[in-house]
Amino acid sequence: MQDLGIRVLFDGENGVRLLLGLIVTLKLSVITIIASCLLGTLMGLLMTLRNPIIHTITRVYLEFIRIMPQLVLLFVTYFGLTRAVGINLSGFTAAVIVFILWGTAEMGDLVRGAFISIPKNQFESGTALGFSKLQLYRFIILPQALRQIIPPAMNLATRMIMTTSLVVLIGVVEMLKTGQQIIEANRYTAPSAALWIYGTIFFLYFLSCWPLTILAQHLEKKWEK
Repeated sequence: MQDLGIRVLFDGENGVRLLLGLIVTLKLSVITIIASCLLGTLMGLLMTLRNPIIHTITRVYLEFIRIMPQLVLLFVTYFGLTRAVGINLSGFTAAVIVFILWGTAEMGDLVRGAFISIPKNQFESGTALGFSKLQLYRFIILPQALRQIIPPAMNLATRMIMTTSLVVLIGVVEMLKTGQQIIEANRYTAPSAALWIYGTIFFLYFLSCWPLTILAQHLEKKWEK
């Protein structure tokens, strides 16, 4: 029977190494997602203010991040910033900075869109009922905004998890980089190992993102009732 290369997954500590790579991927994802949600919410609230200076700054930042590919930002931060400013950044730290910048911009736009979509009569009704500004946002505005933010925010989180695979190009040894190392080490003894290694990586990415998709669907159905 032809050796399909699946045995490479069970040779030595290859399987454990892939799981350790997954931990690095999830660590990077969790840090950047949490920070992006917090900073993105603040940015989204700032974008709703009727201040032309703040509006211009946040809009330029949003458009710059959207236009610039994440890979270019990674290279500029990891290679360019290190040489230009003399800051010694690890690949992981550079990736955290770039993904937080990207996630904050995307999350900020989601928050802005959710708040401006709420009808003005909701604000007027709360004020007429004697709610303070804090009570107005806590009991009327935020619950409605969250219903609109959560599903696309979950989608953004899955995109951020998948996009972490780019950090392999700046030397971060995460799941994809580990898989490439295993394939390279066994390219002569098990030429077909790549199929099984990349298949396993695909499956692990799926397991990482799938719970978020299920949660988003659950919340959508719950709020529709």
